[in-house]
Amino acid sequence: MKTPEELRVLLPQLKLDELLEELQARINAARSTRDRVHSLLGAVLTVGRELDLEQALYSIVEAAAALVDAQYAALGVIGPDGRTLSAFHTVGVTERQIAQIGPFPEGHGILGELIRYPEALRLEKLSKHPASYGFPAHHPPMNSFLGVPIRVRDQVFGNLYLTEKRGGLQFDEEDESVLSTLAVAAGVAIDNARLYEDSRLRERWLRANAEITHSLMSGSDRAEALGLIAERAREISGSALAAVAMPLEGSASLSVEIAVGVDAEEHRGLVLSLDESLMGLAFSAAAPVTSDDVFHDGRISQEPPRFVGLGPAVAVPIGTGEGGVRGVVLLAREAGRPVYSGKETEMLLGFAAQAAIAMELAERRQDAQRIAVLQDRDRIARDLHDLAIQRLFATGMTLQSAGRFIEHPEASERVLRAVDDLDETIKIIRSSIFGLRARENATADGLRTRVVQTVGEAAPMLGFAPSVRMEGLLDTEVPRGIADQVVAVLSESLTNIARHAHAGRADVALTADGREVRLRVSDNGVGIPAGGRRSGLRNMAERAEQLGGLLEVASPDGRGATVEWHVPLPPK
Repeated sequence: MKTPEELRVLLPQLKLDELLEELQARINAARSTRDRVHSLLGAVLTVGRELDLEQALYSIVEAAAALVDAQYAALGVIGPDGRTLSAFHTVGVTERQIAQIGPFPEGHGILGELIRYPEALRLEKLSKHPASYGFPAHHPPMNSFLGVPIRVRDQVFGNLYLTEKRGGLQFDEEDESVLSTLAVAAGVAIDNARLYEDSRLRERWLRANAEITHSLMSGSDRAEALGLIAERAREISGSALAAVAMPLEGSASLSVEIAVGVDAEEHRGLVLSLDESLMGLAFSAAAPVTSDDVFHDGRISQEPPRFVGLGPAVAVPIGTGEGGVRGVVLLAREAGRPVYSGKETEMLLGFAAQAAIAMELAERRQDAQRIAVLQDRDRIARDLHDLAIQRLFATGMTLQSAGRFIEHPEASERVLRAVDDLDETIKIIRSSIFGLRARENATADGLRTRVVQTVGEAAPMLGFAPSVRMEGLLDTEVPRGIADQVVAVLSESLTNIARHAHAGRADVALTADGREVRLRVSDNGVGIPAGGRRSGLRNMAERAEQLGGLLEVASPDGRGATVEWHVPLPPK
């Protein structure tokens, strides 16, 4: 039992101890706040230093987990639809756990709550929130939760999700404040990374344009330039497939001249309708046309099957100005990959427009060269007519006159024979002059155009439009006589299908490789009966034999028929 005097001495000492403890607590709090501010500043600097977008996102998640001492952290990127997550970056969950859990969340439950209402959300227990509906199997247990939105230029880019504060503690108001500050810095860092990425992308498109322009202006042919356009567009856009189609003169169709990437051979040479293909729609509209899933797009004819395994696609016209649309570029990514954004489409459209300008410049240059050649031919023809022929004619007249004074019969005969030779020479020169001045006009009635017209004329009779695929230099390597026979055989084949096959599909393939031209017509009808009339096939076989070629017919029992007609091409 202490005396009153002792108590009077002890009370001030107790109060002093309490004051010292409170002061120590305040010092610790100040030190903790200082350390936390330093950590926040360090995180802001780390995040702001990244220029690669993917790495910047991962740095943000790591910094968020460290700042609020959370066991698990994630950053969900909101997709173009504004309702679901298109990407999900995590910290704290192992690769094995991710594989066991399955696909990343799409933005339902609590994650979707933050998408719908982009404000900071702090929960003591996740399962008690009305929007919560549990976790998938193998998901680690999570209770405490803190989420804040990340805004980039006043647009919500995504959300930061933190769970399980270490030590069993709850996220407090200070954690929320620190994380919100980090989210602001993250928005700036993401914007910087995006701008840097855009500038690098534009630089790559510009380099590709310069390469194409140089190729065209240095004399490369159109096929090489189109191949370069397709290859560079596929590489820069990260696409699985790239194709370039050009209009077929004299018909409302496009021909796929170049295809690179996944299943490129299924596209190369195809003749596409303007109404039932993505490239045709872009050509008709003279504007980009996109598809979220090209394999299941109802606007596109799936015959022949060519988009298996592909998803997002975009078709962009090559040139849209006064010169008109020169062609179309198609790009497609694998199913499940991101759709082509508006910015990507805009860059691709600019690339295609520059390519169109380069093609026009190259064509103007070729036209100038062609005019120079024609002018040179006219000069040669004029000189031959005005100088060579007149001199030869005068020489012939002189010899003919001199022949009357030659008494020796054999000498007279020789002079007359020389006069005849001069007349024949004059005829040959005149034919050459006519050839020099004649203008070629093979494109309008070229084999490609005639094949498309023949197939188009047969479509009403068949009840459907056959698919057409053409490859090779058909308009230049196949002589007119052989081209006429090809068209006749094609017409006969399609007529036979319409009359006898009861088919729902037909495929036409025409190729020329410099050695032979090959026509293949197949259908899925009833086939060729064993005892049926074969006059049409006999006619086709005779046409092939006359040209040194062959007709081959295959008809599995009741499973359609295939006719292959091939003849050799004359040597160059």
